[in-house]
Amino acid sequence: PVRFVSCLPSHNNTPSTHTMAFLMRTMAQRSMRSMRSLASTRSVSMMTRTRTAARVLAPQRMTAMRGFASIAENYNYLSYDHYPPHGGVLKERMVKDEAAKSALIADVDHTITMNDRQMCDVELLMTGAFSPLEGFMNETTFDHCVDTYRLPESNLIFGIPVVFDTDDEGIQVGDKILLKSKAGEDVAVMEVDDKFAPNKPKECLKVYGTSSIEHPGTLMVATERGKYYLGGKVHGLNIPKRPFPCKTPAEVREILPSKDGKHVVVFQCRNPVHRAHYELFMRAREADNVDTDDAVVLVHPTVGPTQADDISGEVRYLTYLVLDEQINDPTVKFEYLPYSMHMAGPREALMHMMIRKNYGCTHFIIGRDMAGSKSSLDGEDFYGAFDAQDLAIKHKDELIDTVPSLNLVCTEEHGYITADEAEAKGVNALKLSGTAFRKALRAGEDIPEWFAFKSVVDVLRANQ
Repeated sequence: PVRFVSCLPSHNNTPSTHTMAFLMRTMAQRSMRSMRSLASTRSVSMMTRTRTAARVLAPQRMTAMRGFASIAENYNYLSYDHYPPHGGVLKERMVKDEAAKSALIADVDHTITMNDRQMCDVELLMTGAFSPLEGFMNETTFDHCVDTYRLPESNLIFGIPVVFDTDDEGIQVGDKILLKSKAGEDVAVMEVDDKFAPNKPKECLKVYGTSSIEHPGTLMVATERGKYYLGGKVHGLNIPKRPFPCKTPAEVREILPSKDGKHVVVFQCRNPVHRAHYELFMRAREADNVDTDDAVVLVHPTVGPTQADDISGEVRYLTYLVLDEQINDPTVKFEYLPYSMHMAGPREALMHMMIRKNYGCTHFIIGRDMAGSKSSLDGEDFYGAFDAQDLAIKHKDELIDTVPSLNLVCTEEHGYITADEAEAKGVNALKLSGTAFRKALRAGEDIPEWFAFKSVVDVLRANQ
């Protein structure tokens, strides 16, 4: 069921002087207000709905520099008979030969220690989870993705641009960068074929749908990312060691029945799994568009950076371990995704579907307010409750099928049923707010098992 597709460079590895000539263009610099001024009012933000806001953080434009790849490639990309990856082949870019790894490292011009978000992106590029990408986007691909959530030329859906940021003025096109983890591991080598100053106001307004720095994604771009983005291919050296195992797409595909043409319903989450989540994904396997016979549920949480107030990936992983043991169901599998959340709502839903397509999933549970976010000031939602569902359903034929999540409530009389059923039966839903749950958790008070699994609660309390 798996075929190998050789990936060899079709171009001459020695660029011509004409090819390497810099394309010069200049733009007026825009003045930048201080972050204190930005934070003082909700209407003033990094991104812009108005011309005034556009001037606040309009980017410097610099010389756009492009070159050709200079590292010879000999990767074997994987092709599958059933449920192929996005674009047709799984572009795993891991250098296998130790001598080749050493030669790559010896030839680098710069060394960068990655932050957590960068390391997640590099790992997903190395393992093929971001297929069909082979590296970080150049300016042309970046701009096209921002505008259309698609890749140029292939027109394949790609929800959120994948970029590598830096403030380093010394990095130039043609340079090679050794990318290291915070633990000092040699993770990958990147060859720089583009360096550009992105239009960040446009990026965030298009990707996150808002100009407000009250949105965590916009705030991240404004305060965490560097001045420049680098484009270029990534060559994987070593998968970074984590406190939790993150299997590659090829490894996950080997344990899923989709390799034999069976259905896999995937549940994406970034929080501990509570009882309502469990009821939701178990019922999703029984959906009309799922062939329940031999189908499995893949619980595939993101364990990279999320919102500032979310539970850490390490603690969440411990809750999944105990829940997996408690469920003890061979039709429910737990694996982990080293992905950093953007909270980009509808466009992030597309991103999750694309990634899970590469992992061999066939159906995606699309919840209400998927990957949504609230204002850090007034708590208002940035997206409509069904925006993500609507966009996911619109594009499911290009990605994977969807299973819209049920609006489940728990009742004393009938346990978990849909909200419509509860209304029809005239019974009341049991309620426990997230605030009340967290308060009871901190105070050591009893938490009803209709709301949360005791094993999960015990782990959360032990790691407060």
